[in-house]
Amino acid sequence: MKEQIFALDIGTRSVTGIILNQDKEGFEVIDFCMIEHNHRSMCDGQIHDVVAVANTINQVKEKLEQSHGTLTKVCVAAAGRSLITMNGTATLSLQNQPIKDSEIVQHLELSAVQDALEKVSQQEQVANTYPYYCVGYSVLHYYIDEQQIGSLIDQRGEVASTKIIATFLPKVVVESLLAALSRAELEMEALTLEPIAAMDVLIPESMRRLNVALVDIGAGTSDIAITNHGTVAAYGMVAVAGDEITEAISDTYLLDFPDAETFKRAIVQHKEAKAQDILGFETTISYKQLTKDITSAIDFLAAKITEEIFKLNGKPPKAVMLIGGGSLTPKITKMIAKKLELPENRVAVRDISAIKQLTLNENLPIQPDFVTPIGIAIAAKRNPVHYISVYLNELTLRLFEMRTLTVGDCFIQAGIDVHKWYGRPGAASIITVNGRKITLPGELGEPPQIMLNGTVTTVDKPVKNGDYIQIERGKDGQSATITLYELIGEVKPMTVWFENHQHTISPTFFVNQQPAKKDDVIQDNDIIDWFQPKRLQDVIKQLSSIEYDRIKPFSIFVNGKEVQLSIGEAQFFINQQKVDPSHLLYDGDHIEIIQGKQPNVQDLLAQEGKNYWRSITVFFNGKKIQLNQPAYIVKRKDERLKGDSLLDRGDKLQISTQNNGFIYQDVFQHVDLDLSSASGKFQVYKNKQPAQFHESIQPGDELEIIWSE
Repeated sequence: MKEQIFALDIGTRSVTGIILNQDKEGFEVIDFCMIEHNHRSMCDGQIHDVVAVANTINQVKEKLEQSHGTLTKVCVAAAGRSLITMNGTATLSLQNQPIKDSEIVQHLELSAVQDALEKVSQQEQVANTYPYYCVGYSVLHYYIDEQQIGSLIDQRGEVASTKIIATFLPKVVVESLLAALSRAELEMEALTLEPIAAMDVLIPESMRRLNVALVDIGAGTSDIAITNHGTVAAYGMVAVAGDEITEAISDTYLLDFPDAETFKRAIVQHKEAKAQDILGFETTISYKQLTKDITSAIDFLAAKITEEIFKLNGKPPKAVMLIGGGSLTPKITKMIAKKLELPENRVAVRDISAIKQLTLNENLPIQPDFVTPIGIAIAAKRNPVHYISVYLNELTLRLFEMRTLTVGDCFIQAGIDVHKWYGRPGAASIITVNGRKITLPGELGEPPQIMLNGTVTTVDKPVKNGDYIQIERGKDGQSATITLYELIGEVKPMTVWFENHQHTISPTFFVNQQPAKKDDVIQDNDIIDWFQPKRLQDVIKQLSSIEYDRIKPFSIFVNGKEVQLSIGEAQFFINQQKVDPSHLLYDGDHIEIIQGKQPNVQDLLAQEGKNYWRSITVFFNGKKIQLNQPAYIVKRKDERLKGDSLLDRGDKLQISTQNNGFIYQDVFQHVDLDLSSASGKFQVYKNKQPAQFHESIQPGDELEIIWSE
């Protein structure tokens, strides 16, 4: 059995009535009627003169009733240009405790929707009231500590947040529409939104993952809807449309506005038309000539539409669909494609033949301006919108049922931010652990208790007319309570062997500089210091059988520069393997230390690749002799040190080169010259030549003393 549907498209210039039959196969248009308003009773899709609009509606109804009998119920649409989209954000302090319950995430989302609603109210300069209905929202992103993330469940961090985009409809739009229908003795059977209606019949949900712009170019406005990521992502409107083109024709050819509108339609339909200007001259204009004469007006319309698309989408969409009477404007598709930098075949006019579920009737027009009326009939029937009344904490709410309404929708309409109904978190404690500040969070407050008709429920539970909802504030969380063991965790002592004795190396714990036990409860502002030695140099400090100073690096300062003497340093062996003092120990390791010796000046110079002594070899009276003298002057403060002088850690030495050469008389430090039996005179020779005792000598010189009678 076929079901009859009566729908009205109440536009800026005209009211279009359409009657469809619905059966299991789909829909069929059986009649239509379009009547223009007598005067400007609507502006930008909003009813300004209820009485005048009601008169036009009544004329359309009476015309259709002549063939189809009395009409009492009608499907209508609220103008899409009335929709307001707004981003909203909300945050939740986690204090490093993960979210375990998906309802907490839903509460966060609702808080973000509430934020968007407040922004809309401020933008529209409406204070302390919410005359808007939320008709849907989508989550854009979740964040943990400002890092985008896919899901908030079981995530740890300091702050969780979300960003949503919500769509709102002003209450006045619906109220004025209901008033006009009532005057025409019509009952609103179902309600939808104009862009949603056109979307439903042209771009099914399976295609909404594509980034597509749908543009309805009417008389006074061009309405735009954008699909992306499986949803209708944005709505917009520009107050430029078909009338802009009509005015350009009127100015160009000196025509009255109504005559210009008639001429425009004729030339689009027949590619040529005659026009008689206000002076009585008649001219025949071709489609090509018209396009040339009003190019600037067409370009202006295309520019405004593409500007709004960029504003809503941030980039060119993949494709653009044009509907509405204004979509037949000459060259409009090419100009829009050029401005969006799209191929020309990606911008196209769509008429009712593109509606797959519709059976076409040869006696009815298929123009693109009939897409929206048919979409209204189909979408309103499939997804009707109703009002329901719900009671929230004794407050009566009337909700605009654009979709399945939930408890969360009721909270939004009542201006309740669910997050603010959570119990307060317990007081946190701030402590210091080994010099680092740490915040110990108190328990999170419990979520509010929500009741639906006396039964505990959640924010995503659907509601129906007459339901009773109660919300009670959640319990406060407890203050932070933690023991030293819970804070630090299990730290096992370590056993090592040293000097054939077993030693246990245990951690040390101090709270406020006092020894502490693991089961001590941490208090706010406590200062905690603890340490578990694990490296060789730290373990040796705890072993009483050796002084730590004996194994430290042997450092002195030479001419202001630090020098470490390896010969003075101890050698470390772990399990018979040589290591350095920073070596990490393990349970059961055997430690052995071989002490270094106390270095002297010659050891210092040898490490630097220098010899303390300077030596030469000479011959005296035929005997080979090696002469030695210090090559360096080494001082510790005012004390001059010898080669075998011992050094201490931290000594500050000054070392300089001694450049004195060897002289003849130095040889007498190494030979015994017996003068007791000598008589007469002697002569000193160097290399067979007479010489003096103070003369310099070189390696290999032959020295002699010869006595004479």
